[in-house]
Amino acid sequence: MRLKVPTLADLDASETVGRIHLAEAISYRMSAERMAQAA
Repeated sequence: MRLKVPTLADLDASETVGRIHLAEAISYRMSAERMAQAA
């Protein structure tokens, strides 16, 4: 069984991934890395 995880573009109801979606994904990644370092 495969589970499809929606992308930020999917959640935004967009047919394509735009710059804003990439920027948001990068900001989440950076935030998660900072939280991991603080733990």
